[in-house]
Amino acid sequence: MEASKQHEFTLHFDSIALHLEFFPIIALETEFKMEDVYTSLLTGNRKWVAETNELDPGFFDRLEKGQKPQFLWIGCADSRVPTSQITGTLPGEIFVHRNIANMVVHTDINMLSVLQYAVDVLEVKHVIVCGHYGCGGVDAALSNKSYGLIDNWLRNIKDVHRLHHNELIGLSGKELSNRMVELNVIEQVHNLCKTNIVQEAWSKGRSLQVHGWVYSLKDGVIKDLELMVDDEDHLANIYRLDGLEND
Repeated sequence: MEASKQHEFTLHFDSIALHLEFFPIIALETEFKMEDVYTSLLTGNRKWVAETNELDPGFFDRLEKGQKPQFLWIGCADSRVPTSQITGTLPGEIFVHRNIANMVVHTDINMLSVLQYAVDVLEVKHVIVCGHYGCGGVDAALSNKSYGLIDNWLRNIKDVHRLHHNELIGLSGKELSNRMVELNVIEQVHNLCKTNIVQEAWSKGRSLQVHGWVYSLKDGVIKDLELMVDDEDHLANIYRLDGLEND
């Protein structure tokens, strides 16, 4: 490795150390090796398995038999928003899909596949879109900076800004960011309801609710935006799909 590149790598790696020092599972020192960071995850896994078996000897036997979660969680990929921890749930209780800024994009086959499996196969009762204040994806979309490939993804968030431009006039800084996070969640809830997957479940009389939440990194509290949709009555007529019950 050339000296200049090695120096660049060292600076970048040091910045990672500063970021990770807040996570006790990693337990980094000022000086560390990449292998130590990597293997600490496996060490943490073994410790978790041992502690889990001690507290609940039948835990893994139950997990192995299958899953029947009541919830599908569509959240942000941000590492500071771990679904199970912030909801106090156990493995097997929430089916999870995460991406940048908790988006529901109708051309995203990954998200649609997760949604269909959760609704049609697992028969979840609730779909929750959960954003979080301080979302880097939302903040990036609020700027005019180009970030490369992800610009195509962020354009969907920029569309949210365009739709709610009048409300956002006069807001700036954290106030603008926080409100955009909330509006983005609201729009993603609407996008879920536009899908034929959700509408077909409703047409068959299935009990399926779609919710919008926002998590606060500052205090760990989840804010319910009090947006709950459980039928097509909330949809503009142009988005309603006929004949789904006959498919």
